[in-house]
Amino acid sequence: MDLLDVAKKMHFGDIHLHTDVETGLFAIAAVHDLTLGPAIGGCRFVEYPDTNAAIYDAMRLARGMTYKAAISKLPHGGGKSVIIRPADFDESKRDKFFEAFGAFIDSLGGQYITAKDSGTTVADMDSIHQKTDYVLGSTPEEGGTGDPSPLTAFGVRRGIEAAAKFKWDRDDLEGLKVAIQGVGSVGYGLARELHELGCTLVVADINEEAVQRCVDEFGALIAPPDTIHRIECDIYAPAALGGAINDETLPELQCDIVAGPANNQLSEDRHGVALRERQIVYVPDYALNAGGLINVAQEHRGYDAQTVRRKTEAIFDTILEILERADADGLPTNLVADRIVEEKIYGHALR
Repeated sequence: MDLLDVAKKMHFGDIHLHTDVETGLFAIAAVHDLTLGPAIGGCRFVEYPDTNAAIYDAMRLARGMTYKAAISKLPHGGGKSVIIRPADFDESKRDKFFEAFGAFIDSLGGQYITAKDSGTTVADMDSIHQKTDYVLGSTPEEGGTGDPSPLTAFGVRRGIEAAAKFKWDRDDLEGLKVAIQGVGSVGYGLARELHELGCTLVVADINEEAVQRCVDEFGALIAPPDTIHRIECDIYAPAALGGAINDETLPELQCDIVAGPANNQLSEDRHGVALRERQIVYVPDYALNAGGLINVAQEHRGYDAQTVRRKTEAIFDTILEILERADADGLPTNLVADRIVEEKIYGHALR
């Protein structure tokens, strides 16, 4: 993979690499675009097979944040940071590790503001805050608003309601069967939202305790993580890492709608075309999962809970607009969402 070629195709801005010998930190901060304002994006702390994979992940995620902010009408650009988690990571040194990361973020001068993501916690945001003010989602004691996951889950629910309205002209989700792949903080929150609306749930996760929690609280059924996409259901909701829709899984889908909170669900753009050909409604992930970004973006400007709720509610309208425009134009929904964003940022669609 030629990362420079990838950067050009993504219309990339800056990619920063940082190491800290004392803590063993190796971090990447990808700042995709600053046209609409300073970049906001979470910090991911997971293991990677190699450095190129980590950089590429940061780049794809950062681009997604640009598009997410723009489609949500937020005055921000997109960025993302990735810390490569050492296989032998010493948890006793976690605070110092994230303080070192905070110093790195501070050195970027505010062009990128970090937040919680996969593998990081609110406590980590507190550690980062010891070295920089360019962090969102820390504890209230540190001036933050805490974990944005509940807002992300609520926004995904609103987007699913919009998809149901578009697909079946339904104003409720009562009795629909939803398969959720991944029930971490956001996936669990989504399961709770959908259970309260009368959905039947099937869940999968490599964390058995997380699965059992959904069984105990929501009466969810269990499916293996590697085959849940095959479940016959109304809605398939990828809620783990990216790439859930690919050449292997797509032909095996038995759903009418794909709508979940995971980032970068389509392995390639052409999978959006394939979903349309199969008459499966795909809800573009970055438009659907924007609730957490809406929350921390509001924190950046002065938090107001009512404003956050109203803007997250509006994900319903955003999704319905994308689905209706795609239907009218005969185009895949992911391409239509991208065009809406690109017309706003660049003045024209890139494809």
